[in-house]
Amino acid sequence: MRSEIVQQPEALRTTLDALLPMAAEVERLGRETRQVLFIARGSSDNAAVYGSYLLQAHGGRLATLASPSIATTYNAKIDLSGVLAVAISQSGRTEEIVDTMSWAAECGARTVGITNGQGSPLTEVADVALVTRAGDELAVPATKTYTTQLAALAVLALGLGADLDPGLLRSVPDTIDEVLAQPTDQLDAIVERLVGVQGAVISGRGMAFSTALESALKLKEACYLHAMGLSYADLLHGPIAVVDRDTPAILVAANSGPTLPGTVALAERVVSAGAPAYGIGGGTSLAGACDLSVPMPEVPEWLAPISLIVPAQQITERLARRLGYNPDAPRGLGKVTQTS
Repeated sequence: MRSEIVQQPEALRTTLDALLPMAAEVERLGRETRQVLFIARGSSDNAAVYGSYLLQAHGGRLATLASPSIATTYNAKIDLSGVLAVAISQSGRTEEIVDTMSWAAECGARTVGITNGQGSPLTEVADVALVTRAGDELAVPATKTYTTQLAALAVLALGLGADLDPGLLRSVPDTIDEVLAQPTDQLDAIVERLVGVQGAVISGRGMAFSTALESALKLKEACYLHAMGLSYADLLHGPIAVVDRDTPAILVAANSGPTLPGTVALAERVVSAGAPAYGIGGGTSLAGACDLSVPMPEVPEWLAPISLIVPAQQITERLARRLGYNPDAPRGLGKVTQTS
């Protein structure tokens, strides 16, 4: 897992070189559709959350997450004319995801597959396949396959007419190089604070919500923590009651953007209640409100999730080893999960 975290800048460069020229193919499908339906599970589902926010905030398209059981368990028939169904699967071999995308096509949708599996079943049934170039990923927790999925979703948004600068997307690998080159004293301090806790709340909102969800998943699968990923709006509607001195809050945010003030206010509330708060990103304002904070380079909010997840991956890998676990092979998990 540690080596695959470090491989992310090059995986992103290769992926963007391959996928940015395909934006025109996505644009063609966009002319035939009005809204987007994401089909995914696990880390890919967290990536889809990013895609949903990106398309709605910057692409002017309604985007929702599918419930695959509607297709595979209930066998429902829904009119999906005018819908672009986007299935996301790292391997491209999860039958439920492939079957749900085929169902969407039968219901009238046009289809895009996002996968790291060249020649996989998902690529064979999609109208357009955006194949990421992460290379082989051996550790069970997704790292480079996840960030390259986010890059593919940014390309999807550009192809669907989002008013965003592809040149800025090209700069993301350099940003992650910066993150990986930073001193690790804050990371290591957060890891030491997390040793001995049984649970944590990870929160963000808007574009960063996907990072909160994915960070929580990483801590659950590799460190066996009872980690909850929540929008800070949902956190305030009750679950904040679990945050105490033994249940820290990890708050993620871009260095700027409309959700940053709320994240800072949440950090202040957590600390005032006597609970630990650790920040990832959020600039000096979030750092000033938290007990410990990992700084992040300046990037536009729409790109921040691609780099924000990297410190969470590093914390997960370090904490797992500190606890005596092998992060590459969490108990009870395999690289490809089949669901029905």
